[in-house]
Amino acid sequence: MVELLDARNDFIFKKIFGSENNKDVLLAFLNSTFLEAGEPPLTEITLMNPFTDKDDPTEKQSILDIKARTTEGKLINIEMQLFNPYNMEKRRLFYWSEMYYHQIQKGDNYNLLKKCVTINILNYSCLLNDRYHNIFHLREDHTGIPLIDDIEIHVMELTKLEEHAVPVSGGLVNWLLFLKGVDKLNWEALTMNEPMLKKAMDTLEFLSQDTATRLEYEARLKYLRDEVSRMEGAKAEGIALGEAVGERRKAIEIAKKLLGMGLEIEAIAEASGLSEAEVRSLK
Repeated sequence: MVELLDARNDFIFKKIFGSENNKDVLLAFLNSTFLEAGEPPLTEITLMNPFTDKDDPTEKQSILDIKARTTEGKLINIEMQLFNPYNMEKRRLFYWSEMYYHQIQKGDNYNLLKKCVTINILNYSCLLNDRYHNIFHLREDHTGIPLIDDIEIHVMELTKLEEHAVPVSGGLVNWLLFLKGVDKLNWEALTMNEPMLKKAMDTLEFLSQDTATRLEYEARLKYLRDEVSRMEGAKAEGIALGEAVGERRKAIEIAKKLLGMGLEIEAIAEASGLSEAEVRSLK
């Protein structure tokens, strides 16, 4: 049996949910999401950036998100994050604002702006609660009065799902367990009340058996891992630099105090770790 590819890889995720042939799969996923938010179901969506061969997994600037528009004009952006890209909160807000901003041209009436929804599916935890699905709006702190309904952000954290939870009822959690990689033996239970999940599963099995897709998948995975390694390396460098600067400042303060006590420059240099020339420059 061929090992299944990881549906959390954004390249595979977009092939499953972001193609014209699987638009019904995306619609079912979105309706499960909005049902949990207490919103009415969608009847139709238009893919604004459907998966094509131009979605090169090795392209460094490629962001394999999914953009859709409802019949009412509401815009939806879905992004899968296998690894933590850091500064995700600011990144999330930036992409939402881009989507909102680019709806109208200069001089257009602001009433043409439609609601924008961002959905982030994360393979890591970032929010300080136990909920796997959090929904954010713009509301007044004390009364909860909404300022405007145009902003809606969903954060789904796969790490907060119970490892062996296989719900008997339908809903968003079934989709997320599939994405997380629940044992294939439990797939039938997941599809019992989410029949459209079967098409997503069939797509994943088909992709897993395709040699070209596996090569593209590996290339994308390597790129994502390299990016994580680069960011962690930069973070470690920054910490090391900060520590070095801190140590130098400490050495300078020690040297200044010893100078004030009238000690010889040679002795101060030895005690502080600074050179004699550096000590003299502080005099």
